Amino acid sequence: MTTHGEPLDSVLDTVGETPLVAVHAAPDDVPIYAKLESFNPGASVKDRIGKYMLEAMLERGDVAPGGTVVEPTAGNTGIGFAVAAGELELDAVFVVPERFSVEKQQLMDALGATVVNTPTEDGMQGAIDRAHQLAEELEDAVVPQQFSNPLNAQAHAATTGPEIMQALDEEVGAIVAGCGTGGTLMGITKAVREEIPDVHVVAVEPEGSTFGELFGRDPDEDEYKTEGIGTHDVATNDLFEPDLVDDLLTIDDRSIHAEMRRLATEEGHLVASSAAANSLAAQHVAEGIADGTIDAPYDTVVTVFPDSSERYLSKGVYRSFEEWQG
Repeated sequence: MTTHGEPLDSVLDTVGETPLVAVHAAPDDVPIYAKLESFNPGASVKDRIGKYMLEAMLERGDVAPGGTVVEPTAGNTGIGFAVAAGELELDAVFVVPERFSVEKQQLMDALGATVVNTPTEDGMQGAIDRAHQLAEELEDAVVPQQFSNPLNAQAHAATTGPEIMQALDEEVGAIVAGCGTGGTLMGITKAVREEIPDVHVVAVEPEGSTFGELFGRDPDEDEYKTEGIGTHDVATNDLFEPDLVDDLLTIDDRSIHAEMRRLATEEGHLVASSAAANSLAAQHVAEGIADGTIDAPYDTVVTVFPDSSERYLSKGVYRSFEEWQG
């Protein structure tokens, strides 16, 4: 499948314009649509920020041609940045906590990047600290820093949000998306709210994450298996703007695992845990719109399926819940 009708000059020209596909588990009168971001060349939503951020940073002079980008990442951002760096003649170094997907780290290496692991117990803050240390040691190196760089959200305000609006003829009732950095949800929301100020916005996190602290809640912090969304330290999530969010939904790992299986078996979506969390949250929101407990300007819900389950097969995403957790 392609959305392009003529030959292209670069793989970067294929970033974005991903399909928007109905989720069959939606209520009859409130359709749910998911942006299938595995159709990007690096197979995830992070390709968008890789292209957008590195092109902007080169244009601004934040990094010179032939320089190095050093980024702390759970994996997909590294792949997205590596795809872009290779085409833009930049070197790439990625700092990845040990617990994250081996497949992602192998792909970063295949794309010509250097992967540096940090201890799992140090979390993303440990990876962030190590990335800045490495950037200081290297000549002409910069840390794009997806967790705090406004270019992250701007990438989605410039691309993902407008694509959604165009596909749905600007009839978007609710936006539902998991938050790691928060860039995807914040960027889409800002683009859509320019035309639909009262669109209902819902952030999604796995149980054990602590985004609830930003909403005056007292969440029970714990480990979770769902990758790519959630936080254990809201101080690192500079892009997340609680004032733009109407609700925060927390989904447990067991439900997410079951939804990964259901999406594959019943709908043919080979998507990973963050997509399953988004799907469940979107169904909850759609049901709320359908029964009148959620006030939305249109009877439509949009979410994002950030990447593919193939990137997590070694972690047993389609085995039993206990095997996945183990």
